[in-house]
Amino acid sequence: MTRPGIAGVLETALYVDDMARSAAFFRDVLGLSPMFESDRLTAFDAGHGGVLLVFARGKSIEDVVTPRGTIPGHDGLGPLHMAFAIIAADYEPWRAQLATHGVAITQEVSWPAGGRSLYFNDPDGHVLELATPGLWKNDADRPSAA
Repeated sequence: MTRPGIAGVLETALYVDDMARSAAFFRDVLGLSPMFESDRLTAFDAGHGGVLLVFARGKSIEDVVTPRGTIPGHDGLGPLHMAFAIIAADYEPWRAQLATHGVAITQEVSWPAGGRSLYFNDPDGHVLELATPGLWKNDADRPSAA
């Protein structure tokens, strides 16, 4: 029997202590567009069909019953990690964007396949990354320029 495939990562979730502060960070610093906003959840368009779900910590522990089904409860503690894909030409402009907003770059990595990564923290201490193509062997088909 052939195993079914995975088409990509659809959603990634972070759990935050101050929804307004975090929503402003992802909207104003990273330029993500909110698609849904509540005191429990802000869903951002993360590009190429991906969604960043920002949950208020502790407000998603219980199952959520909807008319169309039940969403299982979940939550997270501690600093989580996620990476945003960027084109190579935007590496330096992103460095400037972060500096403009007073966001410190905590690390930079040059990868063996040629990719580069900028690491920084969101207001809750989550480790965020902006990565150019050349980080993983399966990102060769990702555009390196717009």
